[in-house]
Amino acid sequence: MKRSGQADLPLHSGRVPPWLFERMARLGGAVMESIVQEYGSSEVIRRISNPYWFQSLGAVMGMDWHSSGITTSVMGALKKAVNPISHETGLYIAGGRGKYSRQTPDELLRVADKTGLNGNQLVRSSKLSAKIDNTAIQDGFQLYLHNFILTSKGEWAVIQQGMNDSTGMARRYHWHSQKVKSFVEEPHSSICGKNMGQILNLTDKNAKPSREGIISISRENPQRMLKEIQKLTMPAQHNVRPEDFDLKRLGAILALTYEGLYKDFESLLLVRGLGPKTLRSLTLVSEVIHGTPSRFNDPARFSFAHGGKDGHPYPVQTKVYDETITELKNALDRSKIGFSDKKQAFKNLSKISRDLEKGFSPDKRDYDKFISKEREESYLYGGRTAYGKSQSPKKQGKKKDNSGPRQLKLF
Repeated sequence: MKRSGQADLPLHSGRVPPWLFERMARLGGAVMESIVQEYGSSEVIRRISNPYWFQSLGAVMGMDWHSSGITTSVMGALKKAVNPISHETGLYIAGGRGKYSRQTPDELLRVADKTGLNGNQLVRSSKLSAKIDNTAIQDGFQLYLHNFILTSKGEWAVIQQGMNDSTGMARRYHWHSQKVKSFVEEPHSSICGKNMGQILNLTDKNAKPSREGIISISRENPQRMLKEIQKLTMPAQHNVRPEDFDLKRLGAILALTYEGLYKDFESLLLVRGLGPKTLRSLTLVSEVIHGTPSRFNDPARFSFAHGGKDGHPYPVQTKVYDETITELKNALDRSKIGFSDKKQAFKNLSKISRDLEKGFSPDKRDYDKFISKEREESYLYGGRTAYGKSQSPKKQGKKKDNSGPRQLKLF
């Protein structure tokens, strides 16, 4: 068993407002469908088991880029969008938070009936992955969310999240069915996290005598695993800071607001009237679909696609969000009837953004100016947060700046 990674995240309270959740489901479904269409359902399983990619997906969908709420909300939105079209994508999502996690076995058995898969084996894998992270390895986090994602071929991933009441942190665990060997001995590639003292780890190969004599395990001194895993620990602060992402990468994305580059990309996308903000959003969504693993080590960058529900880096710009969904869905629909022009153009965005990075020298001094302007203009683009709609900035004797974002000297 390969455990692909984990993420430590600050706990956030509050619910995702309906206006955002509906958009998350529509965009998330389109992203999943795009990946399946281009790379196959196995690629979805591989990506979703990567904590960096998952965090980037949540950010591009408008969630707070570093919070624990990404897990619950993204998986809920994906389940809502993916299951109704499982017959097309070959993807199924079971489980959820709290009582919904306990429904996972029944849901997996129903999927097995439809696909011919071994339902009992799927249920066993689901239960064992939860038992390992909640019981066999006692690291201070108690699971409260469990999602099981699988393909019609039987490949699967598990995403589950636990809470540590004493630290105010949540920990997300990612599993991938590739290279299954054993659930009870060295199932993880390794574990690395903040040292919280001694932990109980019954999956260590040196714990075999303890597993055989479990009654005496409380008197043992369990060993911690020392290998290093792909791990993501999110900072406690809420706002998005320049040190949270690759400035050079972000600079290339923001350069799409320049007049000259914008015209080139507009012709590339074969869409008239597409605004620079939507183009920026589409480029980040394109990277989530087509980017390589190394491109997701700065998930905060993807919050610049639409903004965040709590206003960081700026309010969610719903008009831009809706245009992004429309363009992505149009590209998918056209490809289904034999027209791949928009689909290919959309795919090319991620490549061209990488090419743009080669000539950029980031400058942190303009970052605050950009954020300030995006927040001031958000009301023009349907800006909303979980607390309400964006309002026009009050005029305090200042002449309104009509220069537009493309006049800023960004990076």
